[in-house]
Amino acid sequence: MRAVVAAAVLTAGSLGAAPLHATLTAPTHAPKVKTHWTYVVHASRGGKPVAARLTAQIVDPIGGAHPVQFGSTTKNITNWPFRGRFRDFIVWPASSRGIPLRLRLVVRAGTARRTIVYAVTPRG
Repeated sequence: MRAVVAAAVLTAGSLGAAPLHATLTAPTHAPKVKTHWTYVVHASRGGKPVAARLTAQIVDPIGGAHPVQFGSTTKNITNWPFRGRFRDFIVWPASSRGIPLRLRLVVRAGTARRTIVYAVTPRG
């Protein structure tokens, strides 16, 4: 009888944990160079905001990964803590004009991890 009760409790507990849901909202895949390009990252579990950590990188066509800096500071967005929503901007340099890049965002909450890859080609 104990084994059946323990299995039922284990099953009920495992069903209660909702998966991590991470989304990126950005205005366009072709941002203008030398201007603020705002993006927002949301992290939730079961529809409610969750404490998470964010790592943001720009991946070039060759495969090199470059850290994204927070706003106009020199702090890299690496393992950056936030709760529910993270908002920032990127100023794409003129040297990136016409080059197909990828914005890679890794969102971690507890042991769950979600990676978002967003294609970007800066324009004139």
